[in-house]
Amino acid sequence: HATNFCGDITKLHESELLELLKGQEVHVVVGGPPCQGFSTVGRGNPKDKRNSLFLQFLRVVKITKPYYVCIENVTGLLAKKNEQTLLSIFKEFSKLGYNLEAKVLESQKYGVPEKRKRTIIIGSRINEQIQFPLCTHDTLVGQSFIPALTIGEAFKKIELLGKKVKNHSKEDAQISNDLDLKRIKRIPEGRGIRYERDENEFLSKSLKLGVNWQELPENRFRQTKYHRLDSKRPGPTMMTHRHNYYHPTENRYLTVREAASIQSFPEQFEFLGSISSQWRQIGNAVPPLMAKAIGKALIQMFKQATGTKSQKMRKLSKRPQSNDIQGLRKTAFKYIDGSKQL
Repeated sequence: HATNFCGDITKLHESELLELLKGQEVHVVVGGPPCQGFSTVGRGNPKDKRNSLFLQFLRVVKITKPYYVCIENVTGLLAKKNEQTLLSIFKEFSKLGYNLEAKVLESQKYGVPEKRKRTIIIGSRINEQIQFPLCTHDTLVGQSFIPALTIGEAFKKIELLGKKVKNHSKEDAQISNDLDLKRIKRIPEGRGIRYERDENEFLSKSLKLGVNWQELPENRFRQTKYHRLDSKRPGPTMMTHRHNYYHPTENRYLTVREAASIQSFPEQFEFLGSISSQWRQIGNAVPPLMAKAIGKALIQMFKQATGTKSQKMRKLSKRPQSNDIQGLRKTAFKYIDGSKQL
């Protein structure tokens, strides 16, 4: 049974939060403070006011005193321009007695048919060592290489459900613009237009995009346009709107269900609201299977901290965190293959 508070976190006062908890101990506080200020895709402004919501996350941790904290953010959090931000995060949690580590995880390594990198920070006040989930796919496990799941495999599950599947309206996924429709018909599976050579290869003169390639930064689009997905590979990062990607073989956008399956949402999970709202829910989410792997790692840590007399649960001393953020960044990316733990 879950108790929900749906509203502005700044208006969730301590008394109301404690009332909702009803005296229960809190094992973990999980969140993804807004990442626009850290993002390498957007303006990447470290002074973005939305970053201050991290302080709200910290406030909830101070009130609830969980055993663990888990923060999700974009890989840009580890960029050099955000050095002081990252250092502040570690120092603030150190004051509260938490031992923190950061790592970049790739979703396709946890059974998700999507390539999505995210920075995950895990903190504990009852463990000396932080554990991250070991990879199960797209990596060597023992002596065997387990390939990542593909878009084709994800879509196959949708087909097996037949008419029972939800959020799978192909009618809503049709391309209304005639010019766009003519262009996508020329694009083969797994391809798109990012460079001038792509435009010349796929589009006739009457269908050209009308851009001056020499005036574009690096003479290319920042993101591929008219991008047909490849059914034989994991998908790219699902964005928050449907116009980024097209079906591998059909001349249309993806349905909400297809995008959700690439994000590893279970087929029975139903999305509500407008089509644009449903896409935002998908694009902003942590892939459920990656989240599940992180959850299992937290459970394992908890068992280790409480399972034996020699490892009794205790509060760590308020020791200072390392100031070597540059070293932290290198380490976080060094172990991206998941074959080792930080």
